[in-house]
Amino acid sequence: MPSNNQRVVVVMPAYNCEATLLQTYQAIDRAVVDEVVLVDDASSDRSVEIAQTLPVHVLRHRRNRGYGGNQKTCYRYALSLGADVVVMLHPDYQYSPKLLAAMTSMISTGVYDCVLGSRILGVGQIASGMPRYKYIANRFLTAVQNLLTHHKLSEYHTGYRAFSRRVLETIPFERNSDDFIFDNQMLCQVIYAGFHIGELSCPTRYAPESSSISFRRSVQYGLGVLQTSVLTCGALHGVMKPQLFASTEAKHDPPSPQEVEIVKVA
Repeated sequence: MPSNNQRVVVVMPAYNCEATLLQTYQAIDRAVVDEVVLVDDASSDRSVEIAQTLPVHVLRHRRNRGYGGNQKTCYRYALSLGADVVVMLHPDYQYSPKLLAAMTSMISTGVYDCVLGSRILGVGQIASGMPRYKYIANRFLTAVQNLLTHHKLSEYHTGYRAFSRRVLETIPFERNSDDFIFDNQMLCQVIYAGFHIGELSCPTRYAPESSSISFRRSVQYGLGVLQTSVLTCGALHGVMKPQLFASTEAKHDPPSPQEVEIVKVA
């Protein structure tokens, strides 16, 4: 069971993941997870149909919201379920669900407020299939962000993350982009709010059915990361107060029926 009676909720932002959803779910240790939530971002495949056969909460966006918009719904719904620890797990099986127990315990024991599953700690990233240009860009952008945020993380770009309830109730993640840069903005908000971040090594799997963004969108993401880093640096030094950091007291209401259809309650 989850440590210290902490309620653990795994959220899966889903989009056209019919090929990997079942495999991902089956690798989740339900002995350490109380609830699993899948939010489908208006997929065109059988993702929702497959999810309905599993003991998970299934929500479906009435229109495509984007990767960041999907996460906003995930976190808001997880908080409404009374989550003490929330873990985002991609349903494309790129990140190993076997690390859930380790990640949740790092938070539920009070050691960290946020935990990242790092693809960079350890070796073998290129051998496991990470495109070389993404690896190089990851290392460069991470070095820049560490310099500007006065942190020392191995990477800022992993999609495998765990948060305490206090983090999600504090940072204004609703102000973030609905696109892929959401992840980076959220992590910078965590840093600005002064929360403690831990990392653990996470082997990753790259396969044709796993999600990925194009080279063009990767370039757009990289430029967005640089912009977010500069804004974070300015906010940390008190020389500017971007809307991204304008408040550290956030109110996140549950998703409304106008936004999502609750297909199934576990």
